[in-house]
Amino acid sequence: MDLVLSLRSKKVKVIEISKWGTYLRKQWEDNFASHLSEKEKKSIFLYDQNGYCGFLWHLFSYEKRGCFKEEQADIQFNKEPKQSCYIFYQHSDDVFIVENVLSLTADDFINEQDVYIVDKGFKWTYVRTHETGWCGPYFSRK
Repeated sequence: MDLVLSLRSKKVKVIEISKWGTYLRKQWEDNFASHLSEKEKKSIFLYDQNGYCGFLWHLFSYEKRGCFKEEQADIQFNKEPKQSCYIFYQHSDDVFIVENVLSLTADDFINEQDVYIVDKGFKWTYVRTHETGWCGPYFSRK
């Protein structure tokens, strides 16, 4: 994977884990969307339903949680002190645990789609969508 090679070239320690995606997507939802009812989550297509593909980042595009958007999101992510993070995707169960991430920047994810980066404590998240430029990227703190 190009992302993994790119991160490793920056001396970021990358641990690849398959099958954690479902777990981390649920943790992300519990930490960033817990203020919404199930009805509200369905109304913003947080989940796959009725032939529509759900996205956790709809939390931001439907303005259900405060966040920085677009260039401001990149700036905030770059300024955020980082030690270790999870990287996961909307439609994949592959997960990367990254450590030694002081050099991690928004530019590292410029070719990624529907990717979520979150610190291990779920205190903040950075999301790059497949609609970046129209929707996203987004950065939010818990």
